[in-house]
Amino acid sequence: MTRALELAGFTVGVTSARRADELGTLLERRGARVLHGPALRIVPLADDTELRRATEECLESPPDVVVATTGIGFRGWIEAAEGWGVGPELLSALGGARLLARGPKARGAVRAAGLPDAWSPASESSSGLLAELLSGPVDGLRIAVQLHGRPLPEFSAALRAAGAHVVELPVYQWVRPDDGAGLENLLAALCAHEIDAVTFTSAPASANLLALAADLDLLTELVDALRGPVLSVCVGPATAAPLAEHGIDPVVPERYRLGGLVRALCEALPGRAHVLAVAGRTLQLRGHAALVDGVLKPLSPSGKALLRALMEQPGRVVTRRDLAATLNAATSTGRALDEHAVEVAIARLRASLGAPGLVQTVIKRGYRLPLEPMKDAQPCT
Repeated sequence: MTRALELAGFTVGVTSARRADELGTLLERRGARVLHGPALRIVPLADDTELRRATEECLESPPDVVVATTGIGFRGWIEAAEGWGVGPELLSALGGARLLARGPKARGAVRAAGLPDAWSPASESSSGLLAELLSGPVDGLRIAVQLHGRPLPEFSAALRAAGAHVVELPVYQWVRPDDGAGLENLLAALCAHEIDAVTFTSAPASANLLALAADLDLLTELVDALRGPVLSVCVGPATAAPLAEHGIDPVVPERYRLGGLVRALCEALPGRAHVLAVAGRTLQLRGHAALVDGVLKPLSPSGKALLRALMEQPGRVVTRRDLAATLNAATSTGRALDEHAVEVAIARLRASLGAPGLVQTVIKRGYRLPLEPMKDAQPCT
């Protein structure tokens, strides 16, 4: 299958606020249907008294070490200082410090401020920063830590326990969005297994989704979905941590970037959809569509439900009664559907697949997928 169709037929949830359009475009280019439900919003704290107090402390007693955890946060700190009229003084105070950055974006923000290039751990994690700091003596050092949306109590506590004086700089906060309808819709779709995968680009996003589920008494349903039929993909291990606390094992790319996240998703998600060789063709059910010999075939909700029921028992006859129960569970018509409705729905499914022979009628019994592959049938790749 071509790269443009790697995610064809799948629905992918996007929880990010920043760069959501960029991520959505990357997914759509690969054929995915995207459902956006921002799990957070960034609240700048340029006027916050705590940030100003911490900045004044850095001016009065310049830090020996400065830790930049995010690019947007470090830039926000410098911009806030400029707004208070102390921008040059702050840069002068930071210029003599040892500079560390959690990842390339934070490192780039340090350079953009005109400061010396910062050291960055290969892991791009707070734990990597802490290990580097504690690899040598820190007793008596003044260490300024730019926070990335939420406190880092364990990070700061470890440094203080080693004798450092830590100044925390809360530049912004990640909070739930003002309009939570998008996130609630995404949560409902996840719990109903109407989404095939969901992406996270920050730890607060995954934590906020779990918190909302708990508030709405849907935590069990969400965790079950993310442990089973719904694939979760996180941009890095820090983002995955809130999910791991609930026994969820998300996919994490080797390179903690949006591009790496999309590549990891493209590698993992298609492999979760089983491919069958049916009547000499390859058949794969992908979320809201089927692939027949690599060609995308959109399906209605009832068609998808029927095909899934048949694919769960390939080669075996599924009775009309059982398929009627499947239709009733998949639709909300308000009336019970009978075996005649199954016949109509099967006819529509065959038309949607474009290959009537994929669904075989077994007289007086029901329907089945005939596992009679031709020798030249090729799997979808």
